[in-house]
Amino acid sequence: MNKTASELVLTFGILALTSSFTNMLGLAQNIQKPNAATKVTNSATDALIKVDGSSTVYPITQAIAKAYQANLKNNSQIQVNISGTSGGFEKFCTRKIDINNASRPINQSEMAACKKNGVSYMELPVAFDALTIAVNPQNTWAKDITVAELKKIWEPAAEGKITKWNQVRASWPDRPIKLYGPGGKSGTYDYFTEAIVGKAKASRKDYTASENDEVLVTGVNKDPNALGYFGYAYYQENKDKLIVLAVNSGKGAVLPSPETVEKAKYQPLSRPLFIYVNLRSSKNKTLVYNLTDFYIKNAAKIVSSVGYVPLSEEAYKLNSIHLYKGKAGTVFGGKSEFNLTLGQLLRKQKQF
Repeated sequence: MNKTASELVLTFGILALTSSFTNMLGLAQNIQKPNAATKVTNSATDALIKVDGSSTVYPITQAIAKAYQANLKNNSQIQVNISGTSGGFEKFCTRKIDINNASRPINQSEMAACKKNGVSYMELPVAFDALTIAVNPQNTWAKDITVAELKKIWEPAAEGKITKWNQVRASWPDRPIKLYGPGGKSGTYDYFTEAIVGKAKASRKDYTASENDEVLVTGVNKDPNALGYFGYAYYQENKDKLIVLAVNSGKGAVLPSPETVEKAKYQPLSRPLFIYVNLRSSKNKTLVYNLTDFYIKNAAKIVSSVGYVPLSEEAYKLNSIHLYKGKAGTVFGGKSEFNLTLGQLLRKQKQF
């Protein structure tokens, strides 16, 4: 039977709508699930990602950025700088950067600053670190150190008073002790002071400070009387220039290593490392989403290559889900947690 003119019009209209809906669905899927090969816009803003923050996380992110850019066939750029975790959050919460490297969770004042400026963020743990205590290769007396001795060295009351090695442990020599540590905008500084002294930012000030761990490594390497602390990757990269001290928290002296971190033996100086991603950037700048997606999928391999401890496969899969859903916020409530294990971090991610 021949169709009427009105029936033909209706049929073509349905076909047109179906085709249009199919095309829109395909486009939406491409936006929601971009990959490293996705073509970004030609906008100068869209073709630039700004990353800043932690010196500790820097080696991971820098390696990720190099690997990602090697696969790009455009002029997109990723700038990775170091200003310390706190310095990075100052920029992140005022929309000056897209991603902040952080060696501690976002704190309450930073959460308030981000909220004030309308900055929503995704909190993505990427690795575990063993915060490392190191001395000069000429140091023949110190093999280990207790948490109590570290507090005695670094607490504010030690300033100008604890100036020699034998004041820390009587069997150590009557030699000056020269200290090297992170500056006040470093997440490592915040974590260490809270874990060892008992209060974040509670530290003596008469020491050589820098937010750049490479500066600290160089200082310890050149000073026979030095003692310093920084991320494990910087020790791994400079094993021939440093001596690492085992840390005794009451259960025997333990050296930092991937194994002691995984078994929760190196406490309280094991800690998770993070990247914080601006949610708006991840939605509006394809390159930010793609880089973050690439970061998560390649983190385990690169984290191991630079000297840190990778998370579980399940943890990285949860990161991918949180990125895909645009899951904003933090599971830490604005404070660091000590003696946290890999398993406990995973449970936190699951509860997010």
